[in-house]
Amino acid sequence: MTKINWVQKLSSRKFWVAVVGFVTALLYAFNVADASVEQIVGIITAGSTLIAYIIAEGFVDANR
Repeated sequence: MTKINWVQKLSSRKFWVAVVGFVTALLYAFNVADASVEQIVGIITAGSTLIAYIIAEGFVDANR
């Protein structure tokens, strides 16, 4: 069994789009208010942007 490269996964836009899609579907399935869904999706998107930036900067700094 191979190990999952979490650094690569967490910096992947496809991964975060999948997470947002899954969470959004769950929230709508449980009848969460639209405003709350928008806030949660916004938080996930902001967090994923920050994580991707930190990982990218780490790669740049490591290659210097």
